[in-house]
Amino acid sequence: MNPPKKKIARLSAQIALAACAVLMPAWQVHAEANRVTFPKLEDLVHYTTVRRGNVTEHISTTRQAIEAIQKGQPVPNGTHFVLADHRDEKLYRYFVMEKGPGWGADFEERRRTGDWQFQWFWPDRRINLQENTARCMSCHSSQKDRDYLFTARRLPEFRGKPVE
Repeated sequence: MNPPKKKIARLSAQIALAACAVLMPAWQVHAEANRVTFPKLEDLVHYTTVRRGNVTEHISTTRQAIEAIQKGQPVPNGTHFVLADHRDEKLYRYFVMEKGPGWGADFEERRRTGDWQFQWFWPDRRINLQENTARCMSCHSSQKDRDYLFTARRLPEFRGKPVE
């Protein structure tokens, strides 16, 4: 390649890199505020624990949600599910799902997970806007037949002691 062609190729690469730096943030999906509130943890029941390497997830919900699922009924509106995400035995963050009447309509149809909305919180219970809640919706949509709950199959087994 002769010197002018090298300069043009280098300049083209620099322009492409600069364009990516400008456009990339527009392509990324950021966290979004929604209707999810942080519940009173003392009102919830720890029904299961999931372990993956150095990550331990303690998952809790309301007694009413557990009873509804055990009876084959839908999870009631107003229900919270809380996943307490521990890393190396230290609380890292919370993931909260909350169900409300008509809440699915807040999102375009392809993003809806019934009437559930999702939010991440820091250990001090401030909203963690660094997380991608759209990703949560996308993943939980695969559980439509289980009211969008990955651990729904554990709830019928719950008899007062967390199911693992």
